[in-house]
Amino acid sequence: MQLFERIAPLRAALKAHRLVGETIGVVPTMGYLHAGHLKLVERAVAENDRVVVTIFVNPTQFGPNEDLDAYPRDIESDLAQLADFPVDYVFAPPVDEMYGRPMQAFVDLKPLGDILIGELRPGHFRGVATVVTKLFNIVQPDRAYFGEKDYQQLTIIRRMVADLEMPIEIVAVPTVRETDGLALSSRNVRLSSEDRAVATVVASALDEGEKVVAGGERDPATVLSAVRVIIEAEPRADLQSLDLRDAVTLDAVDRIGDRPVVLLVTARFGEVLLIDQRVAAQKSRSAQTGECA
Repeated sequence: MQLFERIAPLRAALKAHRLVGETIGVVPTMGYLHAGHLKLVERAVAENDRVVVTIFVNPTQFGPNEDLDAYPRDIESDLAQLADFPVDYVFAPPVDEMYGRPMQAFVDLKPLGDILIGELRPGHFRGVATVVTKLFNIVQPDRAYFGEKDYQQLTIIRRMVADLEMPIEIVAVPTVRETDGLALSSRNVRLSSEDRAVATVVASALDEGEKVVAGGERDPATVLSAVRVIIEAEPRADLQSLDLRDAVTLDAVDRIGDRPVVLLVTARFGEVLLIDQRVAAQKSRSAQTGECA
């Protein structure tokens, strides 16, 4: 495993593999790796000849009052964990390598980047889409791996790649959870012990929402109410947003039909903002009634 901090030598190394027809997979991360990230790495290793993991805490996706300085970093631990996998390259550039001059070109998806979390965090997804585009241009991968927990991010990256005709397969990997259901996140380490104990309420509420949809409920308001009542019953949880959207487009849904929907939750516990999601679908009529298909 080789570590690069500069773009030019990484490009030179990857060019040699590309010239002999080897496939390249990339796992973009902001570091402070956990089992969720490693699941992405595991998948990338299984599906590509060469794998690049990027570690970069991207300042352009943080707002002026957000937690850029507090975002956890531990490059030594990250490298130690990656050493357990046949990862070929780690790209961990300093900020001045990625943003060596004032930016005039950005990638901004509208309205997809301005809704949901984009409304709570203006400019966040412009920063995400721009840095991912830069990483894609540097690595030129065949496949890129993202977790489903950051569902709006995943949807935005898929749409960006499709709209800009990028020849990259975006591979979604299911959310990895703690044994008690809490979605793994680098921010979890910042939860107080009291908040960590109750943060599982988000997953429990999403479980209930998924169950209600699978049971045949067609009214989005009824489903959202079932989720909201569970989260709001926990006094340490500050529900920031709760939405039910089409699972592919993130369009608003007036009535739940045959297409899957996604439940999206953003909740604050103390100073820590957590997100989680759950894709849900109506069961077939035969499954609901027990009839044979």
